[in-house]
Amino acid sequence: MVKLDIISDPICPWCFIGKTLLDRALEARPDHPFVIEWHPFQLNPDMPVEGMERRAYLEAKFGGAEGADKTYGAIADHAKEAGVEIDFDAITRTPNTFNAHRLIHWAQLEGRQTAVVSRLFKAYFQEGRDIGNADVLADIADGVGIDASVVLRLFDSDADRDTLTDRETQFRKMGVTSVPTFIVASQHAVPGAQPTELWLQVMDDIAAQARE
Repeated sequence: MVKLDIISDPICPWCFIGKTLLDRALEARPDHPFVIEWHPFQLNPDMPVEGMERRAYLEAKFGGAEGADKTYGAIADHAKEAGVEIDFDAITRTPNTFNAHRLIHWAQLEGRQTAVVSRLFKAYFQEGRDIGNADVLADIADGVGIDASVVLRLFDSDADRDTLTDRETQFRKMGVTSVPTFIVASQHAVPGAQPTELWLQVMDDIAAQARE
């Protein structure tokens, strides 16, 4: 088996697109060699805990209404071309994602990490839910079989805060500046939302090397 580490943020549209394109490759190769682990990277580490109104965030980040519309118009076009459904109009707030990353971390211990990541992307990009809200996150946990009451108790504690902060700091020191970033076999960094065809080729190359 080959480790595939994925560094991402659940409010990153390119991460959602990249995951969808990877998923298609994995479905086409059900005997694929990858063991997947998701890792934290906050696009907005200084975001207030309560998040902020999305339009205000976009205009502040991209230099006004025109910059925001141009940037996200291009993302929307790319998502449509890739066949990825995103309802940007449904998103009213940009959340702080630290607790979402904590949930992803805990889900790994339950063997449900990718399921939680999938639910987070769907909740944010297709349902317009506030994934910075503890109750929303607990509901997402419950939907994949993780005890929501335990998750809420953990949110009220400092559980794993330092662990995740240290992990993200480590990735930044390694030179990760954008997400998604995929790391194949702890050696090869593949940045950005890559086409399904690339992942099929990577898997076929790994299989050929294994046969040799």
